[in-house]
Parts: sequence; C-alpha cells; structure tokens
Amino acid sequence: MASKNQGSDADIQNVSDTAQMDAGLDVVGAAQPAAADAGTPGAGQPGAGKPAKAPVDITKMRVEKSCSRGLAGWLASNRISLAISSYQTGRVYLVGSDKQGRVSFFERIFERAMGIVGNAQRIYLGGLYQLWRFENALRPNEIIHGQFDKCYVPRNAQTIGDLDIHELGICTDGRVVFVNTKYSCLAELSQTHSFKAIWKPPFISKLAPEDRCHLNGLAMVDGRPKYVTAVCKSDAVDGWRDRRHDGGVVIDVETDEIVCEGLSMPHSPRWANGKLWVLNAGTGHLGWVDFATRKFVPLAFFPGFLRGLSIIGNVAAVGLSKPRNQRFEGLQLDEELRSRDADPWCGVQIVSLTNGDVMNWIRFEGDITEIFDISFLPNVRNPMMIGLRTPEIRDLITFESDLPSEAPAK
Repeated sequence: MASKNQGSDADIQNVSDTAQMDAGLDVVGAAQPAAADAGTPGAGQPGAGKPAKAPVDITKMRVEKSCSRGLAGWLASNRISLAISSYQTGRVYLVGSDKQGRVSFFERIFERAMGIVGNAQRIYLGGLYQLWRFENALRPNEIIHGQFDKCYVPRNAQTIGDLDIHELGICTDGRVVFVNTKYSCLAELSQTHSFKAIWKPPFISKLAPEDRCHLNGLAMVDGRPKYVTAVCKSDAVDGWRDRRHDGGVVIDVETDEIVCEGLSMPHSPRWANGKLWVLNAGTGHLGWVDFATRKFVPLAFFPGFLRGLSIIGNVAAVGLSKPRNQRFEGLQLDEELRSRDADPWCGVQIVSLTNGDVMNWIRFEGDITEIFDISFLPNVRNPMMIGLRTPEIRDLITFESDLPSEAPAK
C-alpha cells in the first residue's frame, strides 16, 4: 500500500499489521495493556492497589507517518535501514528504501517493544516478558516478495518475565546483555532462571523488584558492557521519580566510577568516534561526556523527550517522544520548547555529529506518542520481518544440511 508522504514530496510504502497486509495480523499478547509506564507499582509499592486502566487494544492503534524529502535517497545511497521500537504502541518498524525510490515502512506488533539492536544478519528485541532473536533467512543477493533484501525470522524467544527490560548489548562472544530495570542491574540470559545478574551499581544494596534508580541505558565498548545510565543514585523503591531534574548519572561498569552527573533523565549512552554520547532526555539535548570534568557537553537540541540512539560513522539517529503526562512533565524540556516556540515530536531525527544539523527525519502521528529505541542496520536496503500469526511463519521453511549431495537421477 503506497500512501502520499505527509509533510514531504516523497512517497511512503507501508506494510502494516493494522492494515492486515502480508497475509495476516501479528499480535503478541494483545490482551494486555501496551502503554504501562516503566516502573508501574507492584505489590507493596507506592500506588499498588489502585484501579488498573482498561487494557489498550494495540491492534486498533492508528499511526500516520511522514518523513523528509531526502530520506529515501539517503537510505539508498548509504545502503542502510533503521529498526525502530515503540513500546507504547507495541510497534517495531523496519524502515528502508524500495526500488521505486520510496521510503519503505514494514511494521510488526510485539507488545512493549523495547530495546532493539541488530545488523544485516540478526536482530534482538526486548518485549513484555520475552527476549526475541530474529535471523535473516535470505542468502546474499536473494530477494523475497520481489523487493525485500532481508527477511528477519523469529528463531528464538526466551521467556524472562516482566523485568522491565530496557536496552540490549551483544558481547564479542555472542552473549546478550540487557538492562534489567526492575531489578536495577545488568543481566544475561540464564538456561534455568529468568536472568543472571552480572553487575549492579555500587549504591544499590540488593537485587529487588523495585526499580530503585531507573537503570535504563547501556553502551558497549569493544564487545563488552562499559557504561550505563541511571536517572539517579536512589537505593529506595521507585526513588528515581523524585530525582528526575538533576539526579542523572553515567556509570563505568568496569570501575563502578560515576563518570558524569547532574543529568536530567539520561538515556541511551553510545561509544563512537572516541566519545561517549548521551541523551540528556529531560532537557532535550544530545551531547557527550567530558571525563575530565564529569560534565555533559550538549551538541544539539531536539523537540522531544529523547530516548533511543544509534550512531554510524559521524551520523546519529535520535528518538523523540512527546512528554508524558505527570511522568515527564515539569522538566527543563518544557521551558526549552517554550523558548523555541516548538511543539514536541514523536519520531526520529538523523543528525550530523560534526555540527548538530538535522539531515533527515521521520515523524509519527496518531495514536503513537513515544519511541523507545533505534538501531541502524548497515548493508540492508529494504528489510521485512516475519510475523507470528501470518501463514509465512508456517510456510517459509529454510534449512542447512551436512548430508552428501544426492546422486543424479539415471
């Protein structure tokens, strides 16, 4: 289905679950609320016992998309695509470019789609209670449906429980590391249990399902976890909510040292080009850490609550969300928006790390208001993903074999 791109002169090709295209609807756990806040109170926590909101049917959410005029050409010329997650709507978007020179949006629904990281062969995605692994089933130069050069198939979903999983990292040896926000720690998958804790901040006294400091972001360096972000240093249940303005810290996982402080709800640390980049979400700034002063150095302002960052070369993709009522209101971001006479965005802006200029953008409207994570997919032109409730998941069968070649028929 091709629709005119709102806000630009380019066309958009949409392949969408909500349009029931590509042979069916892909819904994972749709009976559960999709828009629960991070750190929703549980038993014994503040706010527990309050009436729950009515479940949101994420399959009925409608999303409108628009993008900059040059996005399709930029994606095509760099042979690159984007994977974008939105836990609020349970959406995963694979954004590429098709043969007609349009931006291609391929949508699947995975409830509470959170951390996402991937490459041309593999994508990992954190969900409500599972961690998903998708593998590209196509050979080099192979095309499916006459247009897609990558086909990511769900090959594994490990059940971990509702850990409020946030960002993910892939180690050199292939192990997956994830931010276990509910238990305020970094964790790995376990063969037997929900998770294996491998590190916690020094100020956290014990592992408890209390989201004490809102540990949220992870930066990998040389294939190992190196830096994390937390909203504060609280060691009390749900304590981070009272420290949103200036309690944010960046911590060195290997030394336990706080390398940056005084941040407002920092997210998505990334190591690139010899610098540690961070989103200072509460102010709307992308910047980097000055290790000498332990201060944040802003590079550029974006009109939204920032969460989700991917860097390739000297270019970054930044995720923007609309400030959420009560949770994100009252931050410096509000004043920054007023001073610029700007409305908050939900979308992605692609920016030069040289000068902070926005090169291209994607904007989402409708029922979607929040983005969580972004991952560049290098060497991917136009990707698709197999859904769980489509005939393709039954019929798309590929295999490898060590059997000797069959003798030719006589």
